[in-house]
Amino acid sequence: MKYGARNRITGKVKSVKKGDVMSLVKFDVTPPAEMASVLTTESLESLDLKVGDKVELIVKAIHVLPVKE
Repeated sequence: MKYGARNRITGKVKSVKKGDVMSLVKFDVTPPAEMASVLTTESLESLDLKVGDKVELIVKAIHVLPVKE
């Protein structure tokens, strides 16, 4: 297993609000619902997340980790 979290949800990037240090990414998930993740802008740029990208959301404790493979 590549990640320690076991709760995995497939989603699609709905919006990206980029800040100087932290960024907010919102995702559409099934059934029709929405989740969000706050991550460093450096991580956002490293993942190259854009509206419409399909990602896997890994939920661990209070964190939602977007994974683009």
